[in-house]
Parts: sequence; C-alpha cells; structure tokens
Amino acid sequence: MSKNKGTDFEMIAKTSFGFEDILSAELEELGAKKIRKVTRAVIFEGDERMMYLANLWCRTALRILKPIGSFPCASEQELYDGIRTIEWNKYLEADETLAVDSVVTKSNLTHSLYVSQKAKDGIVDQFRNRAGQRPNVELSRPKLRIHIHLNQDVASVSLDSSGESLHKRGYRQQQGDAPLNEALAAGMILLSGWDKKSPFLDLMCGSGTIPIEAALMARNIAPGIFRREFGFERWNDFDQDLWDEIIAEAKSNQLPSLDFRISGVDRSFEVIDFAKENIRYAGLDKDIDLYSMAFEDYNPEIVPSMIVTNPPYGGRITDDDLFLLYKNLGDAFKKKYPGCTAWVLTANKRSIS
Repeated sequence: MSKNKGTDFEMIAKTSFGFEDILSAELEELGAKKIRKVTRAVIFEGDERMMYLANLWCRTALRILKPIGSFPCASEQELYDGIRTIEWNKYLEADETLAVDSVVTKSNLTHSLYVSQKAKDGIVDQFRNRAGQRPNVELSRPKLRIHIHLNQDVASVSLDSSGESLHKRGYRQQQGDAPLNEALAAGMILLSGWDKKSPFLDLMCGSGTIPIEAALMARNIAPGIFRREFGFERWNDFDQDLWDEIIAEAKSNQLPSLDFRISGVDRSFEVIDFAKENIRYAGLDKDIDLYSMAFEDYNPEIVPSMIVTNPPYGGRITDDDLFLLYKNLGDAFKKKYPGCTAWVLTANKRSIS
C-alpha cells in the first residue's frame, strides 16, 4: 500500500435505506475515518486514495460525493447567488461540460429540476462574466457532475466522484424483466451473513445478478473493476499513477478460483442465457453453475449453506400465482434444504411468515 495521497476531507457515500450499517462496515474496512450514519448515506473522511477506493470497492454505495460548499437557500435568488460564491474555475474550464443533479427535501423550493436549472445558470453566468465563455451542459458524460442537496433551506453542494451510479458495475450485458439492482443484490448477500466460503444458491436467479455478486465477494473481486470510467477520472486533479496502483493492487488480491459452488436456477431459458453471458463477461464461468428449470424440480447435489433469492412480485405475477409460488418455495425449503439459511426479497413481510 502506498502512503496517503494528502489531506483528508469529508465525503458522503449514498446508499439505499437500510444499508447504512453495511456501508459503514465496508468503509471502515477500507480505512475511512470519522464514519457516521445518516438516512440513506454514510459520511466519512479520507484522502484522495480513500475516495478512489470507496468508488472501486463499496458494494452497497450508489455514489461517493465530495462536498465543496453550503449556504442558506430559502429562495431561488439565494440559490443563484450562493452557487456563484463557489470558485468554479477550480474544478472546470469555460470550454468544458457539466451536469447538475438535485435532491430537494423540506424546502421552499420544491422542484428538483428547477433547482438544477437555476444552479446551472449561476455556474455558467459566473464563467460568462469572467471569461466571456461558458461551459455547456452534457447529461451523459460531463467533465464535472455536480450534486445539490436542498434541505430545510440550506443548500449543500458536492462534486459527484462516481459519475454513473455505482450499482452499474459494468458486467451486465443482458437483463430480463425487472432486473435486480446490483447494489441491492450485494446488500442482501451481506445482510445474510454468508461466510463466502461455502455453497450458495439463488433459486430464481434471473439474469444472474445475485450469483454474480456472491462470486465477486467470494473471489475478492472489486465490484467496480469492470467499469469503464468513474467521474473522478475526468477531474482536473485526477492522479493516474495512484489509480493505476490501486487497480493493480485490487487485481493482485483476487482469488483465482473457488473450492465450492455457487448456483443459480431459473425456469426461463432466455434469462438463463442472459445470465450465462453476464457471467462470462465477469470472468466467473468456472465459479457459477446455472440450471434452467423450475426451482421445484431442482435437486441440489450438495445442500447449500445459504440461499438468497428475489422472487417475482407486483405486476409480474398475479396474486393467486404469487400465493402458490411462496407455498411451493416454503415446501422446497422444508423438504430439500434442511439446516439451510434462506433470505428472500419480498414486497410483503408476511409473504413467507
């Protein structure tokens, strides 16, 4: 490991509700400091290396934000004026691109798109007044993505170091209907307490997200290793040498193979083909077995220690079919998986009680 890159600064890791404890543990393992949990986020401190590591390794984070300023904001004029107090030429050139995302809660300004538009106006007007030239908006791949959180008439402004949401790992080439968010899949597995050293099974695996996330954990493969780019790689102060070192270190610590099996079952031949393609892209062909059949018909050669699965729900299935599915799932647990722990993602806490 190299020495710290420099001065520590505050960061915010965004996550889904209920995953704050898991994300805190992930950040602590990476070496983050002064960790504290808030709703749907974890605040922590670290240096530039820590920011890169958090983006690469946090399985339940959605974005890593770097705060750069805050100001009172009870009106659109205060928003416009406050945004212009930030020295934007420290982060962006006049001929480069930007995007602004906003979240609004308990504020006089209630429309997030309007907040983003007004903040953008303040930024580009600052450049136009100083340089006679303004940056353009680029929503898909801007040089700088800016995040504004407006809460109780205080605006907090951050730089988004992640770019695309971190749940978009980069390995998913195909997906079925209602695909499971990769960070949610990882969170389910981490919540389950699976030891990452014993057989693992998903009885309704769809396009393979849960088995893939399990295999990545078991082989100590960084979830961000497949991504083509993170937002911080476009920043003016991006340290390519440090990033190359971190990537090389991550790859050197991967386990070459597993001495147990991870399995996925699904009744759809089409989504099993999707899962196979995603697994191949992730380089996990030798770690995951797939079976195209109904879970009622699957008979494991070795009873797994852990089952994690995401049954269909909502518009994908009728109430009567859903009742029968859970009845059959419960019967399968009792008959085929004695002593096994099972975690089931359901929209109704009473579905399997």
